Amino acid sequence: MAVKRAFENAKSDNVFGQARKSAKMFRAALYARVSTNDQQTLPMQSRTMREYAARRGWTIALQVREVGSGAAKREAREKLLEAARRREIDVVLVWRLDRWGRSVTNLLATLQELEHLGVGFVSLTEALDLTTPAGRAMAGLLAVFAAFEREILSERTRAGLAHARENGKRLGRPATAAFHAAEIRKLHRAGVSKSEIARRVQIGRTSVRRILGATS
Repeated sequence: MAVKRAFENAKSDNVFGQARKSAKMFRAALYARVSTNDQQTLPMQSRTMREYAARRGWTIALQVREVGSGAAKREAREKLLEAARRREIDVVLVWRLDRWGRSVTNLLATLQELEHLGVGFVSLTEALDLTTPAGRAMAGLLAVFAAFEREILSERTRAGLAHARENGKRLGRPATAAFHAAEIRKLHRAGVSKSEIARRVQIGRTSVRRILGATS
């Protein structure tokens, strides 16, 4: 199993140029995350990561648990990143990659930041250990997949816009109040109240007053 391989590789103590530092001095941050409907795996994630950290002789400096949907903002993860920016941790340990990143692009961006900060990263399920040369090579493959993901999203966007144009849908930002200036003045000259003008044109009364004030 991948997790077993990760444990077997636990002898390495090289964390992004910090090889001279004793492994027992490494301060590890453990990040566990589950979806709202899958909270029963949270204790298992935490236990397995603690056992792995103990095998490598790391000190657990921070443990973060987060519950939420994949699309939600990961506030607890951001707190962990803040600890990394303050140089309070040396390595981040997660149960599985999808627990950490919302997408390949998001995953790669955070891994690159951690590397820049000199903080290692280990994902147990995938046996991804960025404290080793092989793990850093795997991170290079993630960059390729991230570029592929961005291209797919771009193609989908272009295809969607083309389909909308073919169906006669109007694209771009909605019309501004200035676009209705002539109609607003015409209605005002006809004796229509400002509130009624705003209702008919579907803009705010403040915009109506501003346009009429500019012509008075």
